[in-house]
Amino acid sequence: MIDLSKCSAASPLVHTVEADPGVFWSKESHVAIDAPPDYDTNPDPAATWPSQDLRTGLCGVVSPRVIALPDGGFRMYYSQILPRPGFPAGANDYDNASTRIMSAWSQDGRAWVPEPGVRLSPQEGGAGEFRVVSSEVVPIGDGQRLRMYFECCEGSQAVTNTIRSATSSDGLKWIMDPGVRVESPGHNYASPRIVFLDDGQCRMYLFDRGLGIISLLSHDGLEFHQEPGLRIAQDGPYDSLCAFAPEIVRVAGAGYVMYYAGYSQVSESSASRADILRAVSADGLTWKKEAEPVIAPGPGGWDAAKASEMCLIRLPGALNESAGYRMFYEACDGTASNARGVWRIAAAYS
Repeated sequence: MIDLSKCSAASPLVHTVEADPGVFWSKESHVAIDAPPDYDTNPDPAATWPSQDLRTGLCGVVSPRVIALPDGGFRMYYSQILPRPGFPAGANDYDNASTRIMSAWSQDGRAWVPEPGVRLSPQEGGAGEFRVVSSEVVPIGDGQRLRMYFECCEGSQAVTNTIRSATSSDGLKWIMDPGVRVESPGHNYASPRIVFLDDGQCRMYLFDRGLGIISLLSHDGLEFHQEPGLRIAQDGPYDSLCAFAPEIVRVAGAGYVMYYAGYSQVSESSASRADILRAVSADGLTWKKEAEPVIAPGPGGWDAAKASEMCLIRLPGALNESAGYRMFYEACDGTASNARGVWRIAAAYS
C-alpha cells in the first residue's frame, strides 16, 4: 500500500496503518476495471465498453497497484493484456501475449475512469513486443518525483527477464532510468514491491520464479543487493506451485502484514488455482503464514478460477482504529481451457 495522502516522502509512513486489515473480506459485486471485449484488440487507453460485450479472454487486465494521491483521490496502475501480432489467442496464450501499463483515476476508490494515454508501452520499457507488468509506484526522496518498478519480459515466463524502473513528476509521463535494477542469468523475476525502512533504505520483495518471494536492499532505490534466505517459500497447500505478488502494510506497533498470491494444483489432472493468502512478521524478514486463504476463487463469477495479484487502499475517511480497507485483485473467470478465460480487476472490502 502506498498512501501519499498521509506522507508524500519516501518514508515508512506510506505503508503504515493503525489497524490490521484482517482476514475477513467480502467480495464486491462489480468489476473495478473490465477487460476489452474481443472485437477491440487495439483499444484506446481511455475506452470503456458495455459489460455484456463478448469477452473470451483475448484481452485482459491484471496487476492492479493503487496509490492514494496527496490531494485526494486514487490512481490505479494496471497491465492490459492484448494479442501480439501473429498470436491471436492473446491473454489465453500469455507467454506470447503483449502487455502495456495503463492507469485509471477514482475519487472514492470505487468508481474508476481510465485515463488517456499509455503509461508505459513494452517498447518503451525494453520488452519489445512482449510484456511490461506488475508496476510498483513509490515516492522518491521528499516526494517531488515518483519511481515505477516493473517486470520487463522479452519472451515467455521461462526465460531470463529483468526488473527495471522509470521516473515521473506527475505519475502520467514516465522516463526510463538507465540500466537494470535486478537481473540474474537463469532467473525469471516478477511482482516487485517496495517497503521503506526506518534506516533510510528500501527493501524490495520480489518473486523469484520456482523459489518463492525473496528480498533485496537498496540505499538509493537503484542498486539492489539480495538478502539471504526466502521470505515466503512455496511449501504450503495453497502456494505449492507459486508464491508471489506480496502486498505489505506496517501496522503501527504490531509488525507487518503481507497479503500474497498463491498458486496450487488440487490434483494431477486438474488445472491450477490461485488464492489470496496472508502472512505476518515482526521484522519483515521472517514470516508466519496463515493456514487458510483470505480470498478463494469462486464459486462462479469474475474469479471462478483464480483470485491473484492484489493491492490495498484505506477507504476514504478511515483514519483510525475503525479503519476499513478495499482490496483490488486480478480475477480469472475460468471460461477458457485450462482454467483460463477473462482476467479482470475485481474488488473486496474489509
